[in-house]
Amino acid sequence: MYFSLIIPVFNRPDEVKELLESLVHSDFKEDFEVVIVEDGSTLPCDNVVDSYKSKLNISYYLKYNSGPGDSRNFGMNLAKGDYFLIFDSDCIIPNTYLLEVSKQLKFHYVDCFGGPDKALASFSNIQKAINFSMTSFLTTGGIRGGSEKIDRFQPRSFNMGLSKKAFQASGGFGNIHPGEDPDLSIRLWNIGFETKLFSDAFVYHKRRIDWEKFYIQVNKFGKARPILNSWYPEHNKLTYFFPSLFIVGFFISIFLLIFSQDLPLKLYFIYFFILFVTASFQNRSVIIGYLAVRATWKQFLGYGLGFIESFFKIIILKQKPEVAFPELFFKL
Repeated sequence: MYFSLIIPVFNRPDEVKELLESLVHSDFKEDFEVVIVEDGSTLPCDNVVDSYKSKLNISYYLKYNSGPGDSRNFGMNLAKGDYFLIFDSDCIIPNTYLLEVSKQLKFHYVDCFGGPDKALASFSNIQKAINFSMTSFLTTGGIRGGSEKIDRFQPRSFNMGLSKKAFQASGGFGNIHPGEDPDLSIRLWNIGFETKLFSDAFVYHKRRIDWEKFYIQVNKFGKARPILNSWYPEHNKLTYFFPSLFIVGFFISIFLLIFSQDLPLKLYFIYFFILFVTASFQNRSVIIGYLAVRATWKQFLGYGLGFIESFFKIIILKQKPEVAFPELFFKL
């Protein structure tokens, strides 16, 4: 099996350098190729790529800006491999990653898999806190998409594998972003392909975002989910409503203080205290513990409000998604 690593990039030459450097140190002894797709960047990474051509089998393509999904499709159409490994540019790849994926595919072959993400000690405190909020059992069930069955997993494209056969049959990613990952997973299920979580095939995901960008990102996640629910109602889940219910419940608990009813707010306090203690212990830092509480609040608030707005416009008012939320759709 020949792996093609597909990496879309937008104005991130420094991150690409870290990613490529991590691949140089891979323990995988078989040949593989790296396909860098520059998605209309004004700060290109061609010089970085050139510096690694003697160390890696690497190709570089520059195209107009059409979003990460279309850029991944672009790269897969040009790749030589029969199995594609897709990463975000802000990932650092462990030296055992390719060996682990190869082992898993030999043990239980699937045409699409996803893996989790972790934080390196060198990451900033905010990056570690955001990583905790996005991966902790206390917030998302332990992994991105932790409410899903391991053998019915919806991979995320920061760490995803896709066979050439499945890519050609499905047409790859659509033009919604975010949301292109679960959209592809469901379409693959509907045409008979299997997806799976490879728990040990993790990457270090830098999450280059600050608080404002993090809020915008999770708010878009929330907006995308009712759109996907309207497209694929058979795959709707109650868990998708939890962040919105969490936020509504919090404001109701504040309102109940008027009537001297403080138990609901105390329960929220207990939850955040447990979150603080757990994040502090795992990261050995009370600062990261505090930041993890802040990140979780922003995650629930952004996603929850985005979900409510989208649910009203898409499910209740029956608006066309591209009209209701044009910012979620790239024009191809």
